[in-house]
Amino acid sequence: MLPRTPLYTARLCLRPYEPADARAFFALLDADRARFRTSFPDRLQAVRVPADATTALQAFAQDWESGRFYVFGIWHRATQDYLGDICLMPQSRGQAEIGYYLAAAAEGHGFAREALHAVIDFGFGPVGSQKLLIRCFVDNARGQAVAKAAGFRPEAPPKRPQWFRATEATSNIRRFWLSRDE
Repeated sequence: MLPRTPLYTARLCLRPYEPADARAFFALLDADRARFRTSFPDRLQAVRVPADATTALQAFAQDWESGRFYVFGIWHRATQDYLGDICLMPQSRGQAEIGYYLAAAAEGHGFAREALHAVIDFGFGPVGSQKLLIRCFVDNARGQAVAKAAGFRPEAPPKRPQWFRATEATSNIRRFWLSRDE
């Protein structure tokens, strides 16, 4: 089991959630519910009312202990404002997936990039991942820019058979990879 230790950057503190964070966690999700609906439907479904936030944070602590899922809240070090969330989920064969979101007001200040660099170090360091994945919707230019700025490389879109003409049926998700060796 990895210790529940915060990660620090120049401006941010990424730390595993504590029970006292439930109110801020719920408030951010609730305020940006419409914006997160497409990208984080499972999180929104699990956290519909304030009491659900407490349950979710308890589950995050259990997932941390089991090594299934590492979730960090993102706080601004100077103001102590809660800005968002970033997580790393180990998968098979040394791979792990990273997901993140920020409050609307926190976007555009480089916080996602800063948090991502810290979680990359965590993934390749204590977690021992060999390859990291970020998935973004094709129309999420900001998310893709964050991944690329951190050195992630886009996966080539899968080739469609010539006879398959239904372009609307192709994936609207882009996958970005970063290997430990890069």
